[in-house]
Amino acid sequence: MNETIALIRNYYAAFNAGDMETFLGLLTDDVVHDINQGERETGKAAFRAFMGRMNGAYRETLADIVVMATPDGARAAAEFLVLGEYLRADPGLPEAHGQKYRLPAGAFFEVRAGKVARVTNYYNLQDWIAQVR
Repeated sequence: MNETIALIRNYYAAFNAGDMETFLGLLTDDVVHDINQGERETGKAAFRAFMGRMNGAYRETLADIVVMATPDGARAAAEFLVLGEYLRADPGLPEAHGQKYRLPAGAFFEVRAGKVARVTNYYNLQDWIAQVR
């Protein structure tokens, strides 16, 4: 359990530092990524492409991160606050003008061999849209 909590904390520390190589290095090669209100993507290459798109459109830092794990360390969850700035319009979403937002969010993880094998992110898209309109 402690190893899993450390893994997820390292995952978010790398995200906050903008260290994409460390961030992606914490994933299995066949990682499953369930995008909030979107598609499921599989594989580290797909995750890398997703992060490239996101990092171009948003500048985000995660705060107040709380991580929980099952006793066997196979599953974890995190709750956090997304502090962001909308830099470039994402297709199908409002225009971007550098709007700032604060968004409660969470994620569920599956862990295999000390790496993230699945991540499912959740946040309230309607809340985000209302903040950036």
